[in-house]
Amino acid sequence: MNILVSHCFLGEPCRYDGASRLDRQIIELHRAGHNLIPVCPEVLGGLSVPRTPAEIQPDGRVLTEDGVDVTAAYQAGAERALAIARENGCTVAILKSRSPSCGCGEVYDGTFTHTVKPGWGVTARLLEEAGFEVMDEEHLQASLYDL
Repeated sequence: MNILVSHCFLGEPCRYDGASRLDRQIIELHRAGHNLIPVCPEVLGGLSVPRTPAEIQPDGRVLTEDGVDVTAAYQAGAERALAIARENGCTVAILKSRSPSCGCGEVYDGTFTHTVKPGWGVTARLLEEAGFEVMDEEHLQASLYDL
């Protein structure tokens, strides 16, 4: 199975802070025979590494901590990630929890206080609306054996 994954899970330092989030359970999926297709929607949308933290606002825009509207970059990255998923025949996406791009069911609330609320990141929502099974690394264990 081809699985779209957040590139930071594979050790790529592409997060807003220039770090990665290497995830051994996702690497195990590759060892189990799955083909992992890495994407970083923020980078695909033209944002730099590192970059100023951003959160989804109540009105749906994505703003950086210093007030810059980066909604268009997040949307462009989401559309490119969707195209890559389709090009590679993916049906499942495993994305970084709480990210304004990749959050699946929870995102930060837009106040930059580390407060979480129910919601979907821009890419996660687009993929889910397109019919992909979307999950984050925190909910992978329960689904790992279903893949």
